[in-house]
Amino acid sequence: MSLIEFDFERQSNPVDVIEHIAALEDWSFERSGDDEITISVNGRWCDYHVSFSWMEEVEALHLACAFDLKVTEARKTEVTRLLAAVNEQMWLGHFDLWRSEGVVMYRHALLLAGGVEPTTRQVETMLTSAIEACERYYQAFQFVVWAGKSAREALDGALFETAGEA
Repeated sequence: MSLIEFDFERQSNPVDVIEHIAALEDWSFERSGDDEITISVNGRWCDYHVSFSWMEEVEALHLACAFDLKVTEARKTEVTRLLAAVNEQMWLGHFDLWRSEGVVMYRHALLLAGGVEPTTRQVETMLTSAIEACERYYQAFQFVVWAGKSAREALDGALFETAGEA
């Protein structure tokens, strides 16, 4: 239910902006439909699969960024604890566990209500924020899934920063 009813005519599909950026950056992408595009981005630790979806009913551009890390059933509880600890630190977006597939992903949405068009800068910032968050916490998820660490140990280890040079 809307408090104020206005009918706006959107000038273009917001996914078109993302396709334009991907083409300019020479990124590998696939446009699976009018409202969705998937981009592959090389990261420091792995390749990231970034999906942008235009959700007309809520007028939001949704970003989901996943990395190749299969969470086993035995580690799902500890990964869930890590998700909660990581999400407490997030200013933009959040991490989720897609339980049916056992995949960790970063999610964020840009609200474009009232016919607002996304700018190149907004889309680039969404993508940059997603990749930076995944790069920052990737090792923590690896520590929990593959090294059997607790969420706290993994987060402390992944966020440890050294000062100076040896």
